[in-house]
Amino acid sequence: MKSTLLLLLCLLLVCPIANAFQKQQPTNGPDFDTQIAPLISSHCAECHHEQEPEGNLNLLSRASVLLGGENGPAVVPGQLQPSLLWQRVVDNEMPPETPLSEEQKQILQEWIATGAKWGTDPIDRFQYTTDKRAGYDWWALQPLQKTKPPATKNSQRIRNPIDQFVLARLEKENLSFSQDADPQTLIRRVYLDFHGLPPTPKQLETFISNPSDEAYQKVLTGLLDSPRYGERWGRHWLDIVRFGESDGFERNYPRKEFWHYRDWVISSLNADIPYNDFVRMQIAGDLLKPGSPEGFAAVGFLVAAVHNTVVGDSEMMKRQSRADEIEELVAAISQTFVGLTVNCARCHDHKFDPISQLEYFQLSAVVAGLNHGTRKFDRPDQLRKIQQFKSDLQSVNKQINETRANVRQQISEKRQPASLSTTNMEIPHPYASWEFEGNLQDSCGSLHGTAHGGAQVENGFLALNGKDGYVSTGPLPHEIREKTLAVLVQLHHLEQRGGGVISLETRDGEIFDSIVFGEKEPQHWMAGSNHFLRTRSFQGAQEDKAHLRPVHWGMVYHEDGTITGYRDGVRYGESYRTNFQTFPQEDAKLLFGLRHSAAGENGFLAGRILLAQLYDKALDQEEILAIAQDPYHYIPETKIVEFLHGQKQIDYLQLKQQQQHLQEKISQTTKATYFEMYTNVPTTPGETFFLHRGNVMDRGVAVAPGTIKGIANLSQDLRLAIDASDADRRQALANWLTSKHNALGSRVIVNRLWHYHFGFGIVDTPSDFGFNGGRPSHPALLDWLATQLIDNQTKLKEIHRLIASSTTYRQASHFRPLAAQVDADNRLMWRKSPSRCEGEIVRDSILSVSGQLDLSIGGPGFEDVTIKHNNGTTYYTPFDKADPVLNRRTVYRFTPRGERMTLLDVFDCPDPSAAAPRRSSTTTPLQALSLLNNAFVLRMANQTARRVEQEVGDDVEQQVNRTFLLALGRTAKKDESEFAISLVNRHGLALLARTLFNTNEFLIIP
Repeated sequence: MKSTLLLLLCLLLVCPIANAFQKQQPTNGPDFDTQIAPLISSHCAECHHEQEPEGNLNLLSRASVLLGGENGPAVVPGQLQPSLLWQRVVDNEMPPETPLSEEQKQILQEWIATGAKWGTDPIDRFQYTTDKRAGYDWWALQPLQKTKPPATKNSQRIRNPIDQFVLARLEKENLSFSQDADPQTLIRRVYLDFHGLPPTPKQLETFISNPSDEAYQKVLTGLLDSPRYGERWGRHWLDIVRFGESDGFERNYPRKEFWHYRDWVISSLNADIPYNDFVRMQIAGDLLKPGSPEGFAAVGFLVAAVHNTVVGDSEMMKRQSRADEIEELVAAISQTFVGLTVNCARCHDHKFDPISQLEYFQLSAVVAGLNHGTRKFDRPDQLRKIQQFKSDLQSVNKQINETRANVRQQISEKRQPASLSTTNMEIPHPYASWEFEGNLQDSCGSLHGTAHGGAQVENGFLALNGKDGYVSTGPLPHEIREKTLAVLVQLHHLEQRGGGVISLETRDGEIFDSIVFGEKEPQHWMAGSNHFLRTRSFQGAQEDKAHLRPVHWGMVYHEDGTITGYRDGVRYGESYRTNFQTFPQEDAKLLFGLRHSAAGENGFLAGRILLAQLYDKALDQEEILAIAQDPYHYIPETKIVEFLHGQKQIDYLQLKQQQQHLQEKISQTTKATYFEMYTNVPTTPGETFFLHRGNVMDRGVAVAPGTIKGIANLSQDLRLAIDASDADRRQALANWLTSKHNALGSRVIVNRLWHYHFGFGIVDTPSDFGFNGGRPSHPALLDWLATQLIDNQTKLKEIHRLIASSTTYRQASHFRPLAAQVDADNRLMWRKSPSRCEGEIVRDSILSVSGQLDLSIGGPGFEDVTIKHNNGTTYYTPFDKADPVLNRRTVYRFTPRGERMTLLDVFDCPDPSAAAPRRSSTTTPLQALSLLNNAFVLRMANQTARRVEQEVGDDVEQQVNRTFLLALGRTAKKDESEFAISLVNRHGLALLARTLFNTNEFLIIP
């Protein structure tokens, strides 16, 4: 009874309101698409949408509205009382936090009463912006507005249109620009801003003596044309794209070959390539410039982030790791280039921006070919050097061989003819020949002889080259008598391109000899020795099938040369019964010509090796006998030198020196004929599936590559098939990002430039232009700058010049209390806000002031960390020492994910594990302590003192002024000078330098 009475009471209260609305019903009702859909989208769809709707009520489609939720139909066309939606609205229960206005209720009531006619079905809940989320009408997603610079009351301070936008906004708040910065402040500002280095005394003097607008423009031109510009602004970009030179995660392996991306960024900014090209190259540079190192360096952007190299064996862990990696890349692309957090839609539709979960997976499909790896590239400059060295060596060898041939002929004419008729035949020249000399105390022995066909001698080692490089052998044996044993070895195999080595090493008092040669495949060297030692000659793969090698033979003998055993791939003691044996391999023969015998384990091998000759073809029996009869058809090197006299001997020895020098050059240069680069090595994209709630084990339908549709006038359809190639996907993405219709991309980059010049952007969240990001302080100026960028072929340096030329930029930074009361954060730009130097500027400036800065450009970074591997994890420990190699600009520092030097850490240098589009700027006691006590700072303070003493001599007052000028860009004021002179007299000039390094004036960009 009580519940019935309560229900009747509620109906009595509701009916008068309903009747009041019903009296005003029009016949046609409101237009659905322009009046009802915006109302539902803005006020109801946040809770009642197609994905997990509250109360199981989806208000976005006609069918779901008529079906209703847990309590029945939401709308009964033409009837208000049964329409639960109306009942909740009229009772102010929906929306729960902010009820509809009376006008909105009237529209909804009229729509239901007139039949609830539907329009576009379903309603797109992203269509309109509300107070809780952005819609497609969000300001950042709209086309650029063609804006004209507004008029201002005071036109005297206007230097370019930027000033009109800024000053007009200031005047609305009864504010104005500050006065111009003085020349000394301005010149220091622009040098630190554009180069990250303080101006030199000469640069200061030149501008301060003539601070005209023309002179200032000349300074800007010099700053923009200098390689220092790319180093400074390249560091900004590396912050944005999360550049790091190690993998991160638990292994954190170093990436020693990733500096190519850093150098590409710096060189591209210096060259002022159009920003559109800058973007395209980082997405598809390997496709735009196929085979080019530049193209692969540019796509380093795709693999700049952390990379998990330890993935579990389970299917779930593999999928999860890959999904995480793809999400990181989607985040990097969307936040870097269009300022949207698309990655937030991985598990559900974006909570704040008009980005659906489906769109997230479409963009994921675009980059599904991502793969971390390295590539090798030839170095044409090195290859050309090698060819020149080889040409020079060929000329030198020709002169040496001519001299040798002449000497041989003269010596042979004096010899007695051999008794065998075969000695009159033409004996082939050996591929390489050598004799053994020396003494038992000589640890390396010595080598004399010729080396036809590319043999070389290095520190008592014999090395014979194959087609692609050199292999060094072990030390040669000691004191051998001048009797001879000729050893003839054929080096031939049908599948190999060349190569052969005779190696002799001391082991436990015996000399151990091995022959190692053969390429079974290009750069896959077969290696063999006693105990089957391995080698990596020519950087080929390690040989792991010794029993299949084309040639393997070894001898063991005592230090006096007496042979005690041999090896041909079988156990010791198993031998052949003749002196001339064929190896098991068809094309390899080992031949002996015996001249002297002594007792040994194997009688037929008994002897001592005194002279060895290596041939590149098989010899017949007559040739062998001829060599055995007259082994000295080859004249040892020592006898050739002894035979020559006077200038001829000097010339010959000089040729030998040239030969050795060129051989060393070839050997050294060969090692640098290629380089490796860490980059994206794309794979064939697999299928990308829609994952329900982001669960990698709950796959939905396969998704075709695509992008987001929220950016006005820019189609999300990349027109790609679901099985499109990686190349097609990335090229389509690059074109989409740089489309002339992509207003958001232009807004984002000019805002980044503004941010770095002023310390905050027009939008103060540089990588988030969505609902959770900042609102533009000067939206018309932002669009005007973006338009200027497009009109200037997207060249960034023109925007830099425009900004730096404005009065807005050239204002003084003095604090104005009255202006601060109106605009405490200086978002309206009533002064140039001072900003603290980043850690890199602090370090580089200290190096510059001390005169120790190394301005070498590019290449592998300097390493100020020790790298230790322990239990599968890599540890990076910073160190400091006095080494000029470490005095390069900080942008060229090897940057692993881990600890950094103290000076960088305390000045808020970010860890590269995540993007840092906006750096923190803290103030802590550790900063002052580091600048006072850090070993690097102490060392540079001493160097500064030495520099000043060298430049101005012993006059303390001049020393003080010079130190001030180097560090702060000005001379000391009177009270400063008196104190500083006293300080130097008592404690030395280095302490003054250290003190100035610790001042705000040194650490602040004014």
